[in-house]
Amino acid sequence: MVILRRTRSESQLAFSVTDDVEDYPQKGLVARRYMGTVADQRDMSALGRVQVLRRNFRFISIVGFGCTLICTWEVILTLLSAGLTDGGTAGLIWGFIGVSLGFTLVYASIAEMASMAPTAGGQYHWVSEFAPRRGQKFLSYITGWLSAMGWQCAIVSIAYLAGTIIQGLVVLNQPDYNFQRWHGTMLVIAISTFSILFNTFLAKNLPFVEGLILIIHVIGLFSIVIPLWVLAPRNNVRDVFTHFNNGGGWDSSGTATLVGLSTTITSMLGYDCSVHMSEEIKDASETLPKAMMSSVAVNGVLGFIMLVTLCFTLGDVETVLESSTGFPFIQIFYNTTGSIAATNAMTAVLVVTLTASTITEVATASRQLWSFARDEGLPFSSFFAYVTPGWNIPLNSVMVSLFVTILLSMINIGSTVALNAVISLTITSLMSAYIVSIGCVLLKRLRGEPLPHHRWTLGRYGMAVNIGALAFLLPVFIFAFFPLSTPVTRETMNWSVVMYAGVIGSASVYYWVRGRHHFIPPVALVKREEAGF
Repeated sequence: MVILRRTRSESQLAFSVTDDVEDYPQKGLVARRYMGTVADQRDMSALGRVQVLRRNFRFISIVGFGCTLICTWEVILTLLSAGLTDGGTAGLIWGFIGVSLGFTLVYASIAEMASMAPTAGGQYHWVSEFAPRRGQKFLSYITGWLSAMGWQCAIVSIAYLAGTIIQGLVVLNQPDYNFQRWHGTMLVIAISTFSILFNTFLAKNLPFVEGLILIIHVIGLFSIVIPLWVLAPRNNVRDVFTHFNNGGGWDSSGTATLVGLSTTITSMLGYDCSVHMSEEIKDASETLPKAMMSSVAVNGVLGFIMLVTLCFTLGDVETVLESSTGFPFIQIFYNTTGSIAATNAMTAVLVVTLTASTITEVATASRQLWSFARDEGLPFSSFFAYVTPGWNIPLNSVMVSLFVTILLSMINIGSTVALNAVISLTITSLMSAYIVSIGCVLLKRLRGEPLPHHRWTLGRYGMAVNIGALAFLLPVFIFAFFPLSTPVTRETMNWSVVMYAGVIGSASVYYWVRGRHHFIPPVALVKREEAGF
């Protein structure tokens, strides 16, 4: 067994600036063909890192990675109930447009930082490098915990959606089926286990599979949209674009619409997933930001097409919301086609793409966990930071992701409310990491401090984009803690605020007790001057 421990000599990779990759010394445990380009090796040297993962992702495969992990149009379908209850069709459409524009600013900011420092650590690395010196270490540490927790919860979230959709299909086909929560938990475990096996034995083939799933992701949309437009009756255009619903009992339709943004926010959240694969992307500092923004554009267009289609073809809102399947979209499919077989086929597309999303969720979460452990940010960091020789994957982190997913999915057996709080924690944790990292780079800009060299840049619009991103994130972050309806009871309360405070509190305590003595802030390893930047 080999435990990768970083030393100063490992972080100081000597090289000369040249176009010949062979001039660079072989470091780490990967074959030379997986070391990447000259720019990749220069970036790794500047960041004080050693290449131990294979750089086998290219532009198309990483675009597919982002598109299929986020599954924008699929998530809109599965979370349709919340948006219809709070906001209605008008709230969904106009909310999606606003959320898409806001997140475009967010991901543009993240893409630029990814070009400055293309590392699997992502946000916690950027905070460490860009935050004011006085708070660098603590802010970086907390951001690392939030990112790690957010992505671990994301695995449960997407696997839970896929599992409960299968249960919904069983209800449609067998009306006498007794819907049990533990059935859903077993399906989550099965889907997660399949994803783990794929991320271990078939890890080399992941880039190829991402390109293949991207094709299914695009074709699958039209296999659903076309039958709906051809067979379903149309809703009134005026009602679709102007009717706001306040089914949650809020004091105004405006408040209801803001609360109902959870559907569209979730459908556009997480495109930083590609960042955590940085050390597996060839020519990452240029390919990664371009691929990330391309994923946002592709999924934004596909999501809008699906959303408009649903709003025009869903029929009576109250009827679909009361569907015994638990998912309004399944009822919409059945009402439109009048065929259980057709409904099964259309819904199966979602099960396939959401299962594929779970595969990519595992890859992202395990790389984030591995990177944070590499900097001694976690208990038992040496175990999590282990990279299997020959496989060149953080196998222990992958297996821990399965263990965490199983534990969190068990919560569903006792309480769906508690599991929903865990799922909501994904949204608040990731948005927190966005806010802190973008806030730090904006502060450097406001102070007139130089930013690291980057090949993909926002240019003179950088400060405006950063400000716009924060102006969007701060209010939606607050509304992410709101329950979906009033009056609020123990069953309808959004308990994610308690779990979020628990994560921050426990991480802070651990930092002061042990973490601050062991955690190696990434900025301490950065050697940009020696790398020629």
